[in-house]
Amino acid sequence: MTAGEAAETGVPSGGALVTFAEATVSNDPARIGASRERVLDELGPAATVDAAAVIGNFQRMVRIADGTGIPLDTPVSILTAGMREELGIDGFASAGNTPPVTGLKRLLGKALQPVVLPMMRRFAPRQSR
Repeated sequence: MTAGEAAETGVPSGGALVTFAEATVSNDPARIGASRERVLDELGPAATVDAAAVIGNFQRMVRIADGTGIPLDTPVSILTAGMREELGIDGFASAGNTPPVTGLKRLLGKALQPVVLPMMRRFAPRQSR
């Protein structure tokens, strides 16, 4: 099962949209086609084009950020150090643009995560209103 199939996004057909996004990075033409058809069936042609445009734009922005060497902001770097390490993200070449988080900053990030991450989840939906 993919994350898209289990997604509880609060967005109409959110599972179909997440599955479509996941499929596009899989480089599996059959999977991409099936997920695109699902979005088309559930949301129609206009939403399918919009979803494909958002996916393409995200890919473009990530490549530009990687290509230009944009580092993570210090607070984001501190809060995500453990997660990036666990996922192996720091092994990517572009991670070299962000200074490593060590010592007290690493401890601070671990201490703040239980407070900051739930706050971000709570306030993030308010930003989209």
